[in-house]
Amino acid sequence: MDLYKNLAESVEITYRNKKPVVIGHSNSLLLVGMGRSAFVFKIKDTNKVIKVFFPELSHIAREEACVYKVVQHIDSYPSLYECGQNYIVIDYVKGYTFFDCLTHGIPISEKEIRAVDFALSSARKNGLNPSDIHLRNIFKTQDGEIKIIDVARFRQKKKCDQWDDLKNAFYHFYIKPFFPKKLPPFLLNGIAFLYKNVLRKQAVTE
Repeated sequence: MDLYKNLAESVEITYRNKKPVVIGHSNSLLLVGMGRSAFVFKIKDTNKVIKVFFPELSHIAREEACVYKVVQHIDSYPSLYECGQNYIVIDYVKGYTFFDCLTHGIPISEKEIRAVDFALSSARKNGLNPSDIHLRNIFKTQDGEIKIIDVARFRQKKKCDQWDDLKNAFYHFYIKPFFPKKLPPFLLNGIAFLYKNVLRKQAVTE
């Protein structure tokens, strides 16, 4: 336990223009990602990552760990190895997010969509409410498996239609022969912004 705790404590975070920035960390860590609430480091010479949450969002570590404990028996979610005050340690998922697939032209199959459906359905059967499912937290691994990460919101009560909307877009647009299988990041980010700030707000008020 001290190993992971010491690694988490080695991460120094400051703020520049109100945005969190890493200014130092152990040589055993390699920064591989940043989300809305945490930095993610691969622990060198292992197949694990440590997710270190921003100081004001450290409470999310325990919330996310609670969800991972519930889905440990479901193959489509990473294994949880440890949880601390401001960090969790999980499997390193090697592959491409669905966002990466769309920007690199890597095909997404109907079988993979069904695999996501199965993973989310399995979570629901275990009393969870899968929420905030988006292109960047669904991975297609190098072995062709589906992995879902960033599960901190899986215990919220509010109904979330994001996955249903993504799935509808897949069947109504993506699988059509004329639809391009490679899209520029700025277009996907623009669609996400429109969806979050306009379409979802309209749906709530209707």
